Amino acid sequence: MSERRLHHADSVAFRHAMRSLSSGVAIVACGDGAERIGCTVTSIASLALTPPTLFICLTRSSSTLAGLREAGAFSVNLLSTRHEALAHRFSGRGGVHGPRRFADARWITLATGAPILADALAAFDCLIEEVIERHSHAIVLGAVVSLQVGPDEPALAHWRGAYAPLR
Repeated sequence: MSERRLHHADSVAFRHAMRSLSSGVAIVACGDGAERIGCTVTSIASLALTPPTLFICLTRSSSTLAGLREAGAFSVNLLSTRHEALAHRFSGRGGVHGPRRFADARWITLATGAPILADALAAFDCLIEEVIERHSHAIVLGAVVSLQVGPDEPALAHWRGAYAPLR
């Protein structure tokens, strides 16, 4: 058998090419009170309908990932176009960290106690099923134990490095 060598694409070129793929924008959150933590996520998808399961991808060095592991539960909150400022705040670009990111929005809880954005397009309350670490990221499988569907509004999308309305 001959040895086959794999050549990885340049990461800068890969990132540039992946910016052509549009995705929805969500806030992933966990914890309670002063221990609340969250971040903006664009890598999210449904994994299975039976049982309802989704997955998100987080950087392994993310403080949100550490909080998720500790809490054992998390929420995924799908954002509308009017949540753009909130998406920016939770992305960390503005320098706001920890529980201060949750200011200026109404948060509730469902089954797990994870923070749920009250007016999200849809919110999923999840228990961690598994965390799979690969390369620079972790794939978090979430068993959806509760959900809430919100207003019928245009979704916030992420495309070519910027937020855009999805109609």
